[in-house]
Amino acid sequence: MCPDELQADRLGHGVRAAEDPALLDRIVEAGVALEVCPVSNVALGVYSDLTSVPLPQLLAAGATIAPGADDPLLFGSRLAGQYATMRAAHDLDDATPAGLARSSFAASRARADPVTESTRQIDDWLASAPERMQP
Repeated sequence: MCPDELQADRLGHGVRAAEDPALLDRIVEAGVALEVCPVSNVALGVYSDLTSVPLPQLLAAGATIAPGADDPLLFGSRLAGQYATMRAAHDLDDATPAGLARSSFAASRARADPVTESTRQIDDWLASAPERMQP
């Protein structure tokens, strides 16, 4: 069976697609979301450290990223921790994690109302950035 016949709209742990530009282009073109779990990628030896997880390359290619916590009990990282580790490892500004959260909701199978409300809350959080930065 050809992979295209499966019509997948999400790929768990799709980070290694960054190693194959043609494949990554197909994934981006098809709008397939990649579930990215950096802490488990490092814990399982897929990458040596968090800075090696190719999040910047995936974002630069236009991939839809859905951060995930994988198995929090096994790897000790919840979803907020994944965002924090990605932010620190790749020196991300506020807009990038906000964009990751938006794309995660957009790629979810949730009804439109919760996605719209969550996206509004993300935008509100991002708009409050100057307030968060004050001492």
